[in-house]
Order: sequence, then structure tokens, then C-alpha cells
Amino acid sequence: MPIVKVIELVGESPHSWEDAAQVAVREAAKTIRNITGVEVLNWTGNVDEQGNIVEYKADVQVAFVVEGHE
Repeated sequence: MPIVKVIELVGESPHSWEDAAQVAVREAAKTIRNITGVEVLNWTGNVDEQGNIVEYKADVQVAFVVEGHE
């Protein structure tokens, strides 16, 4: 029976919330193998003085199978 570990990350993007989530998963995949899923917990962003969203943030949980427990 596999053992799955879940970590929480925040991805950031100047383009969109979806891109911010993708950035988090892509960066995690550089050092974590066996990623099996992602859950978006929260969407946030930074706003400039003119009221424009200038940075999108996605708080995500990334799940991966612990090696040796597949």
C-alpha cells in the first residue's frame, strides 16, 4: 500500500492564478519525484495603487508517493 506525503507551497505569477499554481507544481517537481496530485487551497494576489492585480498567488498542497512505498 503506498504512503502519500502532502506538502504545502505558494506559487507566484505575474500572469494568472492558474499559472501561479502551475509554477508551484513545476518547481516542486524539480526536487520531488512521484507527484500524484495538487489541491488549490487559496487564491490571493497583490494589488498596485491603481487597483490592478500585479501578482497572483496560489496556496497549494502537492501530494507525492514516498519512495519505497509504491
